[in-house]
Amino acid sequence: MTTKKVVLLTGASSGIGYKTAELLASLDYKVYGAARRVEKMVPLSALGITPIEMDVTDETSIKQAVQEIIDQEGRIDILINNAGYGSYGAIENVTLEEAKRQFDTNLFGVARLVQLVMPYMREQHAGKIINISSMAGRVTTYMGAWYHATKYALEAFSDALRMEVKPFGVAVVLVEPGGIKTDWGIIAADHLRDTSQNTAYSEHALAAADRMHKLYSSDKLTDPSVIAGTIVKAVESKRPRARYLVGYGAKFSVFLHTILPAKVFDKIVQKLI
Repeated sequence: MTTKKVVLLTGASSGIGYKTAELLASLDYKVYGAARRVEKMVPLSALGITPIEMDVTDETSIKQAVQEIIDQEGRIDILINNAGYGSYGAIENVTLEEAKRQFDTNLFGVARLVQLVMPYMREQHAGKIINISSMAGRVTTYMGAWYHATKYALEAFSDALRMEVKPFGVAVVLVEPGGIKTDWGIIAADHLRDTSQNTAYSEHALAAADRMHKLYSSDKLTDPSVIAGTIVKAVESKRPRARYLVGYGAKFSVFLHTILPAKVFDKIVQKLI
């Protein structure tokens, strides 16, 4: 068993998760990087990171991964819930099956990991749970109802959890990225196109998908390493903030959402996304 602090990080195979794993390893944390596609994490092994297979929507997969870490290390000091995805489309067009899949990944997978890890954190009277939300948990964009619903729910879940576990010495942190230069937006735009073909929403939805695709193909967005740095800042802080709002458009969008009338904000969003 290592004397280093043990980190379980989901969604470690790409983007923010991959960069966070690299940075934590460089700071001498014992990192277990979890994802469905273990082969994409092979390069991380050279940095001392342990790739571990996990599907956050599968109970058996989650239990086996957590137990493997406990068997090896005897504890988990930091849980970073980073796995997630966005599927855009008009509410009328997106199947409830797809909506439930987003909730399973973005919320219920987080909840199950918290349930499994908390007994160990309570026993050691120390720990951190860092949930990667989004500015999408504070403002709503066009045609993204189900994705936003998952992130708004994650915000409320985290707020409640933070109060529940504080007496046990466990801190809960929300990181809320803005627009990040990853494949997330391209995937979301593709989902929007797929769900909108030959529907009443085609004209506006396909135009929105084109705008989203252009934005996420541009150089305007924040590099995922910036978000990784913020996550590590929360990990290392003795008194982390409840929320870290960071990245392209995040603070400005939340500010506008706070001060503008709903009708005005809606018009802005429909033109931009």
